[in-house]
Amino acid sequence: MSQPIYLDYAATTPVDPRVAELMMRHLTQDGTFANPASRSHMPGWLAEQAVEGARRQVAELIGADPREIVWTSGATEADNLALTGYMRANSARGRHLITSTIEHKAILDTASALEEEGFEVTRIAPQPDGRISPDSLRDALRSDTILVSLMAVNNELGSLNDLDALGDIAHSHGAAFHVDAAQAPGKVQIDVSRQPIDMLSLSAHKAYGPKGIGALYVRRQPQIKVDALIHGGGHERGMRSGTLPTHQIVGMGEAYRLSAEQFDADHQHLVAMRDQFVAGLACLEGVHFNTDIEVSAPNIVNLAFEGVDGEAMLMALRGIAISTGSACNSASVEPSFVLTGIGVPRPLALASLRFSFGRFTTAADIESALGELRHALTSLRA
Repeated sequence: MSQPIYLDYAATTPVDPRVAELMMRHLTQDGTFANPASRSHMPGWLAEQAVEGARRQVAELIGADPREIVWTSGATEADNLALTGYMRANSARGRHLITSTIEHKAILDTASALEEEGFEVTRIAPQPDGRISPDSLRDALRSDTILVSLMAVNNELGSLNDLDALGDIAHSHGAAFHVDAAQAPGKVQIDVSRQPIDMLSLSAHKAYGPKGIGALYVRRQPQIKVDALIHGGGHERGMRSGTLPTHQIVGMGEAYRLSAEQFDADHQHLVAMRDQFVAGLACLEGVHFNTDIEVSAPNIVNLAFEGVDGEAMLMALRGIAISTGSACNSASVEPSFVLTGIGVPRPLALASLRFSFGRFTTAADIESALGELRHALTSLRA
């Protein structure tokens, strides 16, 4: 059976072969396999050296000091650590958190859990283009607001928030600014040395690295205080205990090094793939763009197909690997809360599909996908 055309890069990316090859060298007995916390012998020192080298690579991609990078199991844990860890550590100054209604569930569910602890949360509604208006953030700020958490790139729409403007507003009020940047590496340039970002959640598997590893950037100057959620050994400057998975960390470091090295080439490729895809949709009737191309990352296009059901479309498009929205919500038959959150009517939200492109997408893939799309639409509407 032939592999389907993979257009679900926003859900996860394949590991780059260069990353996989390097990871293999940190797994077996003839490689750098030791515990990086074992400082009494050479194998442990070499593992620690590999971990710290990867920490530098991740830091370099976002303009951070390596000491500001805290390893986590992924962006979900990084989001939990940022929100819960910060709110608990700074509760004496205030107990109010601001986020948006269309954040990833890792943010929204954490915010709900914080409400059960007695914290207060304001969820800002987005504009129709999926971005958060600086004015709406300004209006939501209160005297007891201590943290604002807004994503860099929306995982379903691709919409890009103005992080500089939003961060400046948060800081002018004395609140810290956290950014979920899981979808950003390789698509959006981030430089925390000049941007008003205090914490930043990162993931490896959205950028051609392995699953199960991520990081949280935590600013040192001025120092951001975060309480640990996982205890046992005091690893990662006391913020996140646990034996470090050397092979996964090395994989994330190499993936981020490649993202930095070929950012321009990757970006141009994504724009070309998106433009080819959008041009091929011109002959189709009843196609609605949920993604505003002008204010979105180049790798995501979310479309609604009038007169058809999204699940039926998925079944008809068996030769293409795509999703009806966030992969974390793919078991739900409810319309995407992100789409309804920007005002997409329920019937169209249920008829929506997310197409996302990546480093290994080819022009032939796009042409084949467009052919399948035309055929499926014609059949279903008939």
